[in-house]
Amino acid sequence: MPTFTRQYQQQFGYKPSCQACHRDGGGSPLNKYGEDFKEQGKNTAAFKAIASLDSDNDGISNADEAVAKANPGDKTSTPANTGKWLDLSSLIPQEAQKLFPAATAWKPLDTNFTEQDIAAAKDVGVTLGPEDDNTIYIAVAERRPIGTALIFPVVNQDKLFFLIMSTDRKLNVTHISALNSEQAPAEATEEMFQQYIGLPLQSITLLKGNNLQSNISLAVKRAGILVYMRLKGA
Repeated sequence: MPTFTRQYQQQFGYKPSCQACHRDGGGSPLNKYGEDFKEQGKNTAAFKAIASLDSDNDGISNADEAVAKANPGDKTSTPANTGKWLDLSSLIPQEAQKLFPAATAWKPLDTNFTEQDIAAAKDVGVTLGPEDDNTIYIAVAERRPIGTALIFPVVNQDKLFFLIMSTDRKLNVTHISALNSEQAPAEATEEMFQQYIGLPLQSITLLKGNNLQSNISLAVKRAGILVYMRLKGA
């Protein structure tokens, strides 16, 4: 998430990939460094609190690895051999890349909400805040955008799971599915997401109630407005 990325950059001087805290990129389970970061409060102070730990158990402290641009959550990445965890292919979630096999380049775009954005979202029935800040992954081919991808959370019965959504270049929904399906409720089937395919992001409607389907509709609506506000007219 952009908030944590910025905090990491403030501490160590560069943007990490999601693999710093997640086993297989954004939306996947946390690795040990991510678990330690979460346990200490998921804030700027947490980086200092876990600086002397060796979360990935490779014999080098978290801080020493991060400063050297090695991944403190991956024991195969060390200051002597940092690996490719900061390459563009690692900065773009693999699940997003799979949705756009024709993409020749990617442009990650942090949403960075303003007060005007939050007010505009409220006008269309969605309440957004700084905690909803996210990264839009724009797929590019022949130097032109061909679509977008976004990973976003759903809260259901006080539990969290993630969805991935893609659009075409006109911002019509082309795909929605559960990310890491083992974390999603069994009832979150492919059929449940079909109703959104083909819809313009700004036309997604909310379902009433407090069940899985309505909670998914709220998350999809929020994600759709988030992307539309940042990229409308693209």
